[in-house]
Amino acid sequence: MIGRLRTAGGTRRRWRWLRRAAVTGVVGAALLTGGTVASVTWIRDGAQGHIFAEADVPEAPVALVLGTKVHPDGTPSPFLTARLEIARRLFVAGKVRAVLLSGDNMNADYDEPTAMRRWLLDNGVPAEKIVLDYAGSDTYDSCARAKRIFGVERATVVTQTFHLPRAVAVCRRLGVDASGVGDETARAYARTWQISSTREYGACVKAAVDLLSGRDPAHLGRRETGVDDALRSA
Repeated sequence: MIGRLRTAGGTRRRWRWLRRAAVTGVVGAALLTGGTVASVTWIRDGAQGHIFAEADVPEAPVALVLGTKVHPDGTPSPFLTARLEIARRLFVAGKVRAVLLSGDNMNADYDEPTAMRRWLLDNGVPAEKIVLDYAGSDTYDSCARAKRIFGVERATVVTQTFHLPRAVAVCRRLGVDASGVGDETARAYARTWQISSTREYGACVKAAVDLLSGRDPAHLGRRETGVDDALRSA
């Protein structure tokens, strides 16, 4: 009899523990989901009214082109090529007067800004109108450095459309009067597009944390005059 009571008591305790664990898991998931939704909403609200079709985007002194994958042979990936092509057209149309290329140069064997510059040079953009930021390791750092290192006050941000609301919102919340133009042609790479689009939810949470914490970019340094020089050049 005593053994049966002990067994029953142990079973009840295990069920209580399982119920508490289940409730904790549900509450945790709800908080996580709520935090994600709040972050995405807050970030995207910051871009509201500042995303344009290429033909309609207002003029700005600078196009800020955000880096992404470069192939081992140094050529830009299709996603990056599409961004660069938009920047080239904006420059040719007189919508921007200089192009700031912000990307990752994590080591000597991987260099997004140099690959981006090479593509623009090969496609007719004058060297004196191109400025490189080698420390744009993520969207937050690119926007923060555009403002704090290169002195950019107003810019047109260029990236894919799934990334554009976050990019424009981060720049604006960091003090850059930013508009944005997004690429849709890379939708042809459906699987990569879908994966990247899905990752935006987590990226918005990170962006919200970065903005609310006011963190410094991973790399700062002294003020650079490259954008000012590009805008002054004939």
